[in-house]
Amino acid sequence: MAPGCFPALTPLLQLCPPPTAIKQAAPQKNLHTDSLFVSSPGSHDSFSFYIDEASPVGPEQPETVQNFVSVFGTVAKKLMRKWLATQTMNFNSQLEAGIRFFDLRISTKPRDPDNELFFAHGLFSATVREGLEQISSFLSAHAREVVFLDFNHFYGVQNLHHEKLVAMLKEVFGDKLCPVVFAQEVTLQYLWEKEYQVLVFYHHPMALEVPFLWPGQMMPSPWANTTDPEKLVQFLQASVTDRRRKGTFFVSQVVLTPKASTVMKGVASGLRETITERALPGMMQWIRSQRPGESGINIITADFVELGEFISAVITLNYHLDDDDDDAT
Repeated sequence: MAPGCFPALTPLLQLCPPPTAIKQAAPQKNLHTDSLFVSSPGSHDSFSFYIDEASPVGPEQPETVQNFVSVFGTVAKKLMRKWLATQTMNFNSQLEAGIRFFDLRISTKPRDPDNELFFAHGLFSATVREGLEQISSFLSAHAREVVFLDFNHFYGVQNLHHEKLVAMLKEVFGDKLCPVVFAQEVTLQYLWEKEYQVLVFYHHPMALEVPFLWPGQMMPSPWANTTDPEKLVQFLQASVTDRRRKGTFFVSQVVLTPKASTVMKGVASGLRETITERALPGMMQWIRSQRPGESGINIITADFVELGEFISAVITLNYHLDDDDDDAT
């Protein structure tokens, strides 16, 4: 274990972010803390560190985008990439940094005879198998790590593709897959004892047919859909307040979404420079003001997770789990 690391802080962290974020070991009772109540960092559009500019436009894109690319070709795709790529670190680098929740969107390519599955966000990314194998390799090397994989969008995916993906998950992760139980049962101690390392959330009816696919409604992830940082904070706070009635895992998306006018104004600069970096101080202030626990935050996702000490800030919130217990007594 690296110097300064602490065992038993969250079910999502055994390696540490920079040691400056870690002051002391967490209480051993957190071994039994419900994963619903722990603060864990995640990445938005986790796979978008790689965007294949040679690929066709994704099937979910509107006709206006399709036409734009058909006219301007590679130039259009290079501009799109500046707005579609929300991460710079690959899966392994994200894992090493402390990310334990992955936002995954799956697509097929038009007229692909191999029926291959790809990650996609406007344009196509790597194959799903490549990404899953990278995550599995990390888990095999770190037996007490646990990750959440959230398959929440499917584009051009038919039943045969879902069956292929389920078989792939079984093949890649095997006994690491945690079967569905009551969410309140999922403690770090439970996962370690069973040697489970992967919880797969699947936003499709297929989840009802496969024991290790957790239904998507058990991982709600409300989306603010705004470019306004103040409106985003208001939405996030209202969502956290509403969360206490759900009894599920819960994602707070600290993510601003550009409108068409925003893209036009900053077309050459891209998402990171135009929106994410400018809004970062306010977003970090909101994160640091939060508390984990039954009525608090759970998973927090962001674009460009390396910015602003996002990962260490989210993890450090877990030191306040005791505060939540004290308030309840």
